[in-house]
Amino acid sequence: MTNIFGWDSVQYSESKKAMIILDQTLLPNKESFISINKESLLKEAIKLLKVRGAPAIGIAAAIGAAVVLERYPAKTNSELINEFNRLSKELISLRPTAVNLKNSLVRLQKALIEHSFGYNVKELKALLLEEALKIKEEDIAANIKMAQHALTLLKPGDTILTYCNAGHLAVSRYGTALSPIYLAKERGIDLKVYVCETRPLLQGARLTTYELKKAGVDFTLICDNMVAHLMSQGKVNAVITGCDRVAANGDTANKIGTHTLSVSASYYNIPHYIIGPSTTIDYSCPSGSQIKIEERESAEITDMWYNKKMAPPGIKVYNPAFDITPAKLISAIITETGIYRFPYKFKIND
Repeated sequence: MTNIFGWDSVQYSESKKAMIILDQTLLPNKESFISINKESLLKEAIKLLKVRGAPAIGIAAAIGAAVVLERYPAKTNSELINEFNRLSKELISLRPTAVNLKNSLVRLQKALIEHSFGYNVKELKALLLEEALKIKEEDIAANIKMAQHALTLLKPGDTILTYCNAGHLAVSRYGTALSPIYLAKERGIDLKVYVCETRPLLQGARLTTYELKKAGVDFTLICDNMVAHLMSQGKVNAVITGCDRVAANGDTANKIGTHTLSVSASYYNIPHYIIGPSTTIDYSCPSGSQIKIEERESAEITDMWYNKKMAPPGIKVYNPAFDITPAKLISAIITETGIYRFPYKFKIND
């Protein structure tokens, strides 16, 4: 697949010794790339969703940690490892639902420990960056495989409904849920897309439409509460979403509202496909009931998009960022290793 955007959402600059990200909070109005080489900037980017999407968060955490620790004046391997462990714990706490962040940092931690007796501090720092960049390259390869698998479930002329943003911005390159749409475009296969706005942060309206417009895909933006109406009229052939964490039994955490989509799709006999890399599967988590759901500030609902408040001051607000879609509602979960159906028995890699 061709990188139709000409850039990746998370990049490493050798000349700047820094991680470069596209600030997604400014889209679609402004394309602004941020250079990150300090812990405070890394935490801010992750917490404030300047970088978002489960795979992209994991990659940013890995590359960001390597960049930050490159500047840390450790004198011994133990000192470097202790600092990595501290930073890793704090980064994981910023976005607890998406498992890719944790998985990436655990992978770096294992690499540090395995080489701690044969490498010096400088070599360990170089190893961290090398391993982080491997995670990115593996993600790109996985996205291509996922696109190929998913496209076998679609046919020319299909209309896809997607939610939130699970495209180029949410990964290293190409996307998860949007990857088969980009592959179809490259192969000259006609697919149409309905994009849900995705309240409260409008990732669909701001980010997915931004991507699809750049890619020349035929899409239509809708409000979240229009979904069942469209389905009842036969205007949707498949629902395709990404995932932030998949439990071992197939229960899936994704952007709040995904569960509602899946219930509606099931009622109207429309398949709901979830696409995500195998790194999003949490084998230590038996079911969705064990997944911690991140709750975010009330201002995202009451104040975010207008100069004036959208609700009276002092009211109670509940703002979970994710919900859990039960495995039985999901028609298939697609990873780079294949297409899986209920009851889910995943394999980690080919």
